[in-house]
Amino acid sequence: MTAVGQSIVQDMAVIIKLLMLTSLWPGAVLSGFHSLRQKPYSPQHLHHPHQVVRQEDEEHNHPAPMRDNRKNASKMRRIDSTKVRQVKSEQLLRIDDHDFAMRPGFGGSAIPVGIDVQIESIDSISEVDMDFTMTLYLRHYWKDERLSFQSTNNRSMTFDGRLIKKIWVPDVFFVHSKRSFIHDTTMENIMLRVYPDGNVLFSLRITVSAMCFMDFSRFPLDTQNCSLELESYAYNEEDLMLYWKRGNESLKTDEHITLSQFFIEEFSASNGLAFYSSTGWYNRLFINFILRRHIFFFLLQSYFPAMLMVMLSWVSFWIDRRAVPARLSLGITTVLTMSTIITGVSASMPQVSYVKAVDVYLWISFLFVFLSVIEYAAVNYLTTVEERKQLKRRGKSSATLNLEAVQAMAFDGCYHDIDADLNFSVHSEESSSRGRAASVATLDAMRIRRKKSIRGNVSRIILENNHVIDTYSRIIFPTVYIVFNFFYWGMYL
Repeated sequence: MTAVGQSIVQDMAVIIKLLMLTSLWPGAVLSGFHSLRQKPYSPQHLHHPHQVVRQEDEEHNHPAPMRDNRKNASKMRRIDSTKVRQVKSEQLLRIDDHDFAMRPGFGGSAIPVGIDVQIESIDSISEVDMDFTMTLYLRHYWKDERLSFQSTNNRSMTFDGRLIKKIWVPDVFFVHSKRSFIHDTTMENIMLRVYPDGNVLFSLRITVSAMCFMDFSRFPLDTQNCSLELESYAYNEEDLMLYWKRGNESLKTDEHITLSQFFIEEFSASNGLAFYSSTGWYNRLFINFILRRHIFFFLLQSYFPAMLMVMLSWVSFWIDRRAVPARLSLGITTVLTMSTIITGVSASMPQVSYVKAVDVYLWISFLFVFLSVIEYAAVNYLTTVEERKQLKRRGKSSATLNLEAVQAMAFDGCYHDIDADLNFSVHSEESSSRGRAASVATLDAMRIRRKKSIRGNVSRIILENNHVIDTYSRIIFPTVYIVFNFFYWGMYL
């Protein structure tokens, strides 16, 4: 072979080697790139700047897809783990394996449901609406073997209100309730606790307003007996047996329960049966409490003002019978004040058809005030009749002296009878026999002597010029009113 041919063969071999190296180079580069991503950085890598730059260039060229893939992968892992936990809890209670629309032990004996109550507060008591409002914790206890589960440490599981709709719970309601609601701040105040053997505790916090049939015949010296009644709505005694879980200790109250108008004397729990003609007998539980009303408020607002008005009306018995404006205005004022007191008490009470204890006291007090006005009307009438008779007996001269007496009454505010005015009586026979000059001299002498002795004889004038009815009224009215108070307070207290 010539030299030219050998050189050609050598060139062809070099070209073939270059082509083979070119075909193997991309695979080596890719394998090296994957090895760099799988291995963490080490100090050795710092001595190979070309490899580090190559890795950074790859991440810089494709940053967003890689981050999104990592986020989606972590999110899917979280979703999957949540689904697994939810499925495990439902499988543990076997909720999907049973029909919880039916009560436990359907077709057998009645399921016992225990109840206990803790009263948090009595919010209000209304006499007008005849109801009360109470906030309480209501707890139910029963056993449902369908909810039993295996537990190595015998610990219970607690749930909120979201699981209540998936299982069977007792349908207890409040008899004679007007309105009620379950508290929902910040979530519904419902707690469900399931034990491994199937025992269930169902607790909720409720505010309920219920009727209280009150008797106001002794108001405001009354004592009211109210009760809150619990009963199953759908299940009669053949399907559900409602009972107090711990007997009398099933009812507990807060020590700080206080009311503005009542004192709570007693709380008690009892049970009974209720019959409905269409559905049969039902177990019923009672929360009984006795309320005794505080009397001090009504003493200040009703009783004491009525007493003062009655005693004020007696003042007219000591006022001169001829002081018509004073006695009449005093009597009308006391009558109107008593009417205002009676109206105010009636406005805050229900319109019952029987007489209350406060009505008895106020109306009898009103009667005493009214009789004091009638007494003065009788005194004024009899005084007028008596004066007319005296005028007929004494004639013209007596009429002249009566005119002077009326003028004296206008001066000192008291009426003076001719026969009793400081023993200065003038007989009609002597006046007619004397002349005109003697009559004038007698009148002048009366005026002078009256002015001299008026100050020292005021009390005697009042006593001698009051009618006999006023004299007896000063004793009879207070005595009868005191006797009435003794009987009233002895009967109602």
